[in-house]
Amino acid sequence: MRLTVFGTGYLGAVHAACMADIGHEVVGVDVDEEKIASLAGCRPPFYEPGFQETLVRTLDSGRLRFTTSPAAAAQFGDVHFICVGTPQRTDSFGADLRGVDAVVDALAPHLRPGGLIVGKSTVPVGTACRIARRIRTLRPAADVDVAWNPEFLREGFAVQDTLRPHRLVVGTESSRADLTMRRLYAPILRAGVPFISTDPATAELVKMAANSFLAAKISFINAMAEVCDATGADVMTLAEALGCDPRIGRRFLSPGLGFGGGCLPKDIRALTARAEELGVDQAVSFLHHVDAINTRQRLRTVDLARQLVGGSFSGRHVAVLGAAFKPNSDDVRDSPALDVAARIQRDGAQVWVHDPVAIDNAKNAQPSLEFAADVSQACHGADLVLHLTEWQQYERIDPARLAPVVRTPTVLDARNTLDLELWRSAGWTTRALGRPEAAPHGPAESRPLRSPAPSVGGLSPAGEGPDTAELVAYARSARGL
Repeated sequence: MRLTVFGTGYLGAVHAACMADIGHEVVGVDVDEEKIASLAGCRPPFYEPGFQETLVRTLDSGRLRFTTSPAAAAQFGDVHFICVGTPQRTDSFGADLRGVDAVVDALAPHLRPGGLIVGKSTVPVGTACRIARRIRTLRPAADVDVAWNPEFLREGFAVQDTLRPHRLVVGTESSRADLTMRRLYAPILRAGVPFISTDPATAELVKMAANSFLAAKISFINAMAEVCDATGADVMTLAEALGCDPRIGRRFLSPGLGFGGGCLPKDIRALTARAEELGVDQAVSFLHHVDAINTRQRLRTVDLARQLVGGSFSGRHVAVLGAAFKPNSDDVRDSPALDVAARIQRDGAQVWVHDPVAIDNAKNAQPSLEFAADVSQACHGADLVLHLTEWQQYERIDPARLAPVVRTPTVLDARNTLDLELWRSAGWTTRALGRPEAAPHGPAESRPLRSPAPSVGGLSPAGEGPDTAELVAYARSARGL
């Protein structure tokens, strides 16, 4: 089939390359000439494992190309995907749909009869219906269908999630559109991927509902982490015990700094804004609390870091491990790690940030911070090390080799993925959100400055706080189970 993909950002570029990889002829369309030139030259404008190889392969095959001409794309394609961003508006919690509307306005005058427009962008419910009305106004003679096919990509796994998704949700209003989508995804469906056929409104809601549920799950365990801090219980054991319940599950029940990125924060806000427009805002009012708990985790991390350096950041050197909002990505949009680093710097600390791939984007977002090429440089002379993005590289750090590099061997694990017993055995003072305090096994006084390169170390199981069993029962009760 001949497809076009309007918008060649993170979603659109990956979708275009993957659709070409399964055999379709694809044209990617964007108004950004620099981005189009970069993609056409096999230079991805973002980091995503496996994407560059897919891009090179499909460009070389001739099945993928890029253009800045909507008219040429409209004449080429039978199915047109809308994959542009829908960020939060500057004046409200609502989604900014100007990008979506711009694609419709550019595409409609050139549409061939019998075409299909498919939205993949995350939009408020009712958007597909509004777009269909708009197309009928702009191109009344065109027999064009509108469908919605939300994406469920995880950054760091986008290629995998496109080619082997957990499900395909397609909302259509005609059997013709439904059949077209089944033909389009036939190579993926043959692998047994569920195909959920529904109406456009339900398809639009699926994505926002999924993100809101995941956000609520993260904020729930983070709320329990604060209760654990007040009682001496261990949130990691609590999460493990809750996760054994098949009704709950362990995934996304990970206590720590909270969620960020370009999806979860803006999507829960967009859903609350749309619910208010529909007059059902009370039905999703809990999402305001989900959002507030998430923001509170960042403030709690800053407060705990301040305590660990003696009550004031003035004159202190803080090393931050991680700038991306999640590992295996260079995306710093609404990054909790970068937000915490900036807050600490504004409070008077000298902050050095390291990240395996996100440094360039972090520099653009927070140019006043200092950035290090390696972990040793970031930690040299540090009064505190903050672990803020759960890259596997940081889990492999040998704390015994890192200890002589810092001034004071103190680490705050805001992601709860470090082996704190290993760090304590190397003489570090360790803290983590929702976990009991424990004294280091070795000397914890300030160390002389040296700069050996960090190497890898092993992992060991976490301990259990004295009141964790009580918290397990309390948490299950709070979820109404």
